[in-house]
Amino acid sequence: MVRRVFYSFHYAPDNWRVSQVRNIGAIEGNRPASDNDWETITKGGDKAIEKWIDEQMKGRSCVVVLIGAGTANRKWINHEIVKAWNADKGVLGVHIHNLKDREGKTSKKGANPFDYITYGSAGKKLSAIVKVYDPPGVASTDVYNHIKNNLDRWIEAAIDIRSKN
Repeated sequence: MVRRVFYSFHYAPDNWRVSQVRNIGAIEGNRPASDNDWETITKGGDKAIEKWIDEQMKGRSCVVVLIGAGTANRKWINHEIVKAWNADKGVLGVHIHNLKDREGKTSKKGANPFDYITYGSAGKKLSAIVKVYDPPGVASTDVYNHIKNNLDRWIEAAIDIRSKN
């Protein structure tokens, strides 16, 4: 089954790595904002950004957080995670630091963004439930292939986990 997902990521440093994952084709993703679109959206302030996120998440069954070096605890990443969780969407994370950028460089492994979000009356960390995958290998092609071979399964697992929590 092809799933429609929303990708959450830190745009400026990771858009090249993210485009590789988005082009895998195992799932149908949301249309990314181009640089010009994103500038227009952000000029509209928080309300415009929230509206854009709302529109992009409509009809999605899962949010995939593509984790780069600076993804964790960013305002809009947190907003997207909370929004998805509260809407009963599957949520998962995938580290992308070992995918090469347009200059052929990898980056440092980022922190788990779900460590910064709590849920329930006990204030448990969402990282206690949400799975984060760190594809093995240091060669960008190996990391890409691991994501390609597993992403659809990870998405189904995230949807299943959310249905039980």
